[in-house]
Amino acid sequence: MSDEERRSVRPRSMTLRFRRGLILVGVLCVLATLTAATLLFQHSYTERVDRYLRALCVTVADGYDLAGSGDPQDLARLADDSGVRCTLIAQDGTVLYDNAHSGALENHADRPEVKAALESGSGSCTRESETMGQETHYYALRLDTPAGVQILRVGEEVDNIWGLSADTLPLLLCAVVLILLAAWLLSVWLTRMMVRPINQLAEHLDTIEADVPYEELIPLARTVQTDRKLREDNETMRREFTANVSHELKTPLTSISGYAELIESGMAKSADVPTFAARIHKEAQRMIALVSDILQLSELDSTQASRGQRIPADMVPVDLAALVKEIAQTMTVNARKAYVTLQYDAHPATVQGCRDQLVELATNLCDNAIRYNRPGGHVELRCGTGTDGCPFLEVDDNGIGIPQDSQSRVFERFYRVDKSRSKATGGTGLGLAIVKHIALLHDAHIDLQSQVGTGTTIKVTFPKKQ
Repeated sequence: MSDEERRSVRPRSMTLRFRRGLILVGVLCVLATLTAATLLFQHSYTERVDRYLRALCVTVADGYDLAGSGDPQDLARLADDSGVRCTLIAQDGTVLYDNAHSGALENHADRPEVKAALESGSGSCTRESETMGQETHYYALRLDTPAGVQILRVGEEVDNIWGLSADTLPLLLCAVVLILLAAWLLSVWLTRMMVRPINQLAEHLDTIEADVPYEELIPLARTVQTDRKLREDNETMRREFTANVSHELKTPLTSISGYAELIESGMAKSADVPTFAARIHKEAQRMIALVSDILQLSELDSTQASRGQRIPADMVPVDLAALVKEIAQTMTVNARKAYVTLQYDAHPATVQGCRDQLVELATNLCDNAIRYNRPGGHVELRCGTGTDGCPFLEVDDNGIGIPQDSQSRVFERFYRVDKSRSKATGGTGLGLAIVKHIALLHDAHIDLQSQVGTGTTIKVTFPKKQ
């Protein structure tokens, strides 16, 4: 499914799903309860029937024994008052008497309750009746009579679980309907109670994390709060960046316009024209440098956004030692102009990265170290591999240093510790911001150590080579 198709699919309603879930749970609970209750009732009911038949059989047997003759007619007089089916069976299975049937019956020697009674003295059995929804319970007792061994069996036909369910089905259906109605009403009330605080969060996004109604929503609230803060910070940074760019461009443009106007109007003396031209050239170079840095930052921002701040797959191994030597040679002229000694100490080290960007990073660090130094000062470029196996590039100087309260901001765009010195030396205020972005793209860590009047050391540590 494409992104457009995903966006076109309407999200499912949490309220509707929650209500359906509650109703389903209600139905399942009702069915489970009814099933369990019916089974328990059936079990209890059949146990009572079996106990009743056992007690009745013993009572009838005692009365039959008192007669003492073993004559089936003596049982007939007792069976008429028992209210249940009574059967007298000979030892060979022949039915001697049955109060429910007047005619001859088949041999009962194979009946389970009869076999159990002959073997152990008593037996019981339950058989499904021919009528759906009923079953017959039997209890048999062995009797030793003057006529020989006989089996007295009593039986009663009762409703089984299906019969009981059929009798109570209308009541059960009414109960199910009422319970479903109650479950629906309860689900409507619960969903409204649960969803209302969530809907109210949208009205208080500024304090969403403090007003979160449920513990499960805390991660979402934190994400929303963080996202809003990032958006606000980005908007603030965009405005500040736009204002700074406008200010930085306005100053040299004003100077260029002023000097050009003096020359154009003829107000400038012939002897001053070369001086004014030099100043126009200087301000133009300053603008070129500024625009170049802005374009580079924009390109780095785009690269960082598209690559998710991860190392691009197309990066290649870069020899830091060779890079440091190259930068030292390139920056030697600038260092001499500032009366600063430039040295390097390059040990073997290789990083996976974009060489052009790493050259820009090292150049900006070295340029800053020279620019914010003093005559007679020194700058040293170093590279190598630390004890943890991570390659590093380090620039150390004994310049003016950075105050403690400014050290956390020097990597911000257009932030300058000494604005007058920066402008005097041609700095754009974007060098360290570019360094920070290049380091992020290479998953590198920047460590700054500085003390006012003593100097500054900036170390860029790269990930260990895999």
